[in-house]
Amino acid sequence: MAEAEAAQLKEDGNQHFQRQDYKAATKSYSQALKLTKDKALMATLYRNRAACGLKMESYAQAASDASRAIDINSADIKALYRRCQALEHLGKLDQAFKDVQRCATLEPRNQNFQETLRRLNTSIQEQLRVQFSTDSRVQTMFEILLNENSEADKREKAANNLIVLGREEAGAERIFQSNGVGLLLQLMDTKRPELVLAAVRTLSGMCSGHRARATAILHTVRIDRICSLMATENEEMSLAVCNLLQAIIDSLSGEDKREHRGKEEALVLDTKKDLKQITSHLLDMLVSKKVSGQGRDQALNLLNKNVPRKDLSIHDNSRTIYVVDNGLRKILKVVGQVPDLPSCLPLTDNTRMLASILINKLYDDLRCDPERDHFRKICEEYITSKFDPQDMDKNVNAIQTVSGILQGPFDLGNQLLGMKGVMEMMVALCGSEREADQLVAVEALIHASTKLSRATFIITNGVSLLKQIYKTTKNEKIKIRTLVGLCKLGSAGGSDYGLRQFAEGSTEKLAKQCRKWLCNTAIDTRTRRWAVEGLAYLTLDADVKDDFVQDIPALQAMFELAKARTSDKTILYSVANTLVNCTNSYDVKEVVPELVQLAKFSKQHVPEEHPKDKKDFVDMRVKRLLKAGVISALACMVKADSAILTDQTKELLARVFLALCDNPKDRGTIVAQGGGKALIPLALEGTDVGKVKAAHGLAKIAAVSNPDIAFPGERVYEVVRPLVSLLDTQRDGLQNYEALLGLTNLSGRSDKLRQKIFKEKALPDIENYMFENHDQLRQAATECMCNMVLNKEVQERFLADGNDRLKLVVLLCGEEDEKLQNAAAGALAMLTAAHKKLCLKMTQVTTQWLEILQRLCLHDQLSVQHRGLVIAYNLLSADAELARKLVESELLEILTVVGKQEPDEKRAAVVQTARECLIKCMDYGFIKPVS
Repeated sequence: MAEAEAAQLKEDGNQHFQRQDYKAATKSYSQALKLTKDKALMATLYRNRAACGLKMESYAQAASDASRAIDINSADIKALYRRCQALEHLGKLDQAFKDVQRCATLEPRNQNFQETLRRLNTSIQEQLRVQFSTDSRVQTMFEILLNENSEADKREKAANNLIVLGREEAGAERIFQSNGVGLLLQLMDTKRPELVLAAVRTLSGMCSGHRARATAILHTVRIDRICSLMATENEEMSLAVCNLLQAIIDSLSGEDKREHRGKEEALVLDTKKDLKQITSHLLDMLVSKKVSGQGRDQALNLLNKNVPRKDLSIHDNSRTIYVVDNGLRKILKVVGQVPDLPSCLPLTDNTRMLASILINKLYDDLRCDPERDHFRKICEEYITSKFDPQDMDKNVNAIQTVSGILQGPFDLGNQLLGMKGVMEMMVALCGSEREADQLVAVEALIHASTKLSRATFIITNGVSLLKQIYKTTKNEKIKIRTLVGLCKLGSAGGSDYGLRQFAEGSTEKLAKQCRKWLCNTAIDTRTRRWAVEGLAYLTLDADVKDDFVQDIPALQAMFELAKARTSDKTILYSVANTLVNCTNSYDVKEVVPELVQLAKFSKQHVPEEHPKDKKDFVDMRVKRLLKAGVISALACMVKADSAILTDQTKELLARVFLALCDNPKDRGTIVAQGGGKALIPLALEGTDVGKVKAAHGLAKIAAVSNPDIAFPGERVYEVVRPLVSLLDTQRDGLQNYEALLGLTNLSGRSDKLRQKIFKEKALPDIENYMFENHDQLRQAATECMCNMVLNKEVQERFLADGNDRLKLVVLLCGEEDEKLQNAAAGALAMLTAAHKKLCLKMTQVTTQWLEILQRLCLHDQLSVQHRGLVIAYNLLSADAELARKLVESELLEILTVVGKQEPDEKRAAVVQTARECLIKCMDYGFIKPVS
């Protein structure tokens, strides 16, 4: 019984293989192998499974299966040749050569074997030549680099060649085998920056995608040495070492996504210990005074990128737990640094923000409340330990830490604000005589007053202090921060016109001062950033945003700050926020009239809209922003490679782009300034809301623009996925409609784009919208399908049995809506022209087909009538019997009437097609010409 079942499974596997379902075939062969003990059958099954492995590009598995077949029968020529093919793909040319040599011995006249033998021989000779030349090149390069008397040009060339060689798999392996790591360490010992840099970059290339080599290099060079190199002041060096560590981490954790095979896989089984050691050293770097600000930033970047989970569906967050237990206090120490105090660690403008982002990512990566409670307790204990009545510096550090956490996980920051003495200490520091204390306190108050409830507390307790500091201080840095504090408190009511915190006109005065500072290039960039942050709050007031967009110098000064690469990147969020406010692209809750009446009756506050937040004013602001060059600023912001371009910032940018794209007349300007290209990355990465907003912006542009200009080159293919995502039924009708228009435009460009749309599984969604009750959605979907039917795979879907696709298109041709009829008739004309089978199928899907066809051929609109006549011609050409049926119907009379008309310029195509139909009927002999 078992042997019979195994034989049947083998037959099933063969059928799956013929249908190109290689996974199912592999499964059948594997089940058969478990049931049989017949050696001959086992050899066949292993050999067949090896063929599946080759088709699925699982070459290691294919070689293993072929070897098992050969173990049973050493003269199994098919198994030998399949193993040869697998080994060739695995790069084991010498072993592949031996197998095909044996095949050629068994079948000397087989031309395929002879050709493979020649090809492999050539490849092996080339490999040996490269290997020997590579060995000598590596040796020569090291001799030049280690010789102090070598010329500078030669040294530079040798260093660059070594880096390039290290990036190639063969070259990296030759360097490694030729004691290259030892020689690279000698280069590092020279302490000459250009040689050390070359060594580090070569090691980066050697570590990429090779776990065993990365492990060996990590142990030989040692993590402490790598970290000490990253700690240097030299920015280029620090970045190069950061890239080296990232390459090592990727290889050890499998993030490089390369396939490890054979010995490479067996050499390293567990890399957790090495990864933990790297994390531990990076955490130690955060609090070391010997580490430069640049080095600290790179350590934070590595932790930000590699510790939190990239996908929250993965259950294991052990790396985050390890960092929380062993490094959270160290991260908090960085967040709490005050640059003006003598005890401060070396920092850059971005260090504290990077640390806040890391705290935020770690907090978000926690899975449950006990983990979050543990995180909060560590923060509370750290802050409490810093409070000291005798040491003001410690108190300042404590408040700076709270300020930093408020820029990260805001909910946690809010809980810490509720700790005894924290808010009081902030207000007390405002009254301190030391400028450093005032600076920290004002910044903390700014970050603390994000929620209206907190802001109310501070308005009661702190506004008078802020005003006093603003009036008395001569330090511009404190003055501008105090102003931002007042700006934030003044805008605590948000866009609600009825919740103004300050007297009429106060916010406009604050905004005017912010604009003045923003335009003053004599002030340092970090201080000007606070002016933008002030505007980010104040522009919630419609009067302020209206004045701001009319101040072209202030707008352009803000754009220049956002574009500047040397700028403090924390400015990106503030600029994005300001632009969201100016374009009113924030979410607004829908006001239900009944609830408003109820609220008034119960004497509850009802939000009021500012008169200048109406659509006419918003449209005018958008026009002014476009004229001032907002698109080029946004495009530069999207390209920012810093970790500070957070998902939240991307969402804000996507909102702004969508608001700017709202008017079809403005879309040409947006495309011309590079807006189309800039939107693509926002639609692919970021928050779910941000990706949807960016995709909607892309749809608006794709619907009306020439895709070749809006998305030049290969970028156009990246646009397809975001547009397809908008076809989801959870998206609103306008998003569905504009996505369909965009896809219609794209699918009309080339078959490669139609193929891409098909592969993104858009076809079922497009078909669903063809059934939609909404006329415009149905029309847009049908127009899109009209373009898609040019694709062969789409045509095959229509040819397949057991579906109503063709019936739907035929019935849509009979609808009253002319545009819908036009699109459906176009699709049907192309389908019937492509396949005769579809002509016959059309007559079977519905009994109304002939009546619908006759109505198309008599249609008042010439484009619809022309498409109807093309369908008639396709049916006449497809089959003689079908042609006879058409001639016997009223269609012949319709064709005769249309064919006899005078072909003026407009009707020429219609009359010509009708005459071609009549000629086809004459060819069959169904009608005769009148003499």
